[in-house]
Formats: sequence, structure tokens, C-alpha cells
Amino acid sequence: QVQLVESGGGLVQAGGSLRLSCAASGNIFNIDNMGWYRQAPGNQRELVATITRGGKTNYADSGKGRFTVSTNNAKDTVYLLMNSLKPDDTAVYYCYARWFGADYWGRGTQVTVSS
Repeated sequence: QVQLVESGGGLVQAGGSLRLSCAASGNIFNIDNMGWYRQAPGNQRELVATITRGGKTNYADSGKGRFTVSTNNAKDTVYLLMNSLKPDDTAVYYCYARWFGADYWGRGTQVTVSS
């Protein structure tokens, strides 16, 4: 199994930046996809960005050009750099990993963007 722990959320003004981190532990060698989803109050959880073990990235339209997903060399930490943040980006951000076809989630970190 895989355990995921997020960090880096907080309060930021519109136009500012934040970097989220997610550390994976456990059977990390078979993680084939990691990334981030988010959920705002009253909304469903939605894709933000993912990255495969091979480095292929996928972004939701809302974050293209503003967000960058990456991993470290050990492939056990995934990052989300968010620039030009907007109030609409306010949500709980969840780290995600796919391991042997099963989805694993962190507990989430709150990102609040003030106008």
C-alpha cells in the first residue's frame, strides 16, 4: 500500500503563488501515476494535474499555464507549483497516487485565495 502526506497549503492573495508537496511512503516503487485533485465546498472532486512515472503530465484546463506538477528524482514526492492564483482556486487539494490500479489519497491541504 501507499501512504500520502500533503503539505504547503495556506492563505494567499490573488495573484500569488504556493507550492504544495506530497510525500509518498510504503510500496512506492510501483506507483505509476501521481498528482493532485481538488474539491471546493459544494463541488465534486476534480482533476488538477497528474504526472506519470515516465514524466508525462496532464493538466485540467483551469490550471494550464499557471500550475506545474513535478516529482523528485526518487519519484516519492510530487509537487504542485501554483502561480497567478485566483479566488476560484480555493479548495482542499488532495494528493493522489495510482498503485497497481488502485487509487490512494492523502488527507488534503487547504488552499485559500483571497481577493
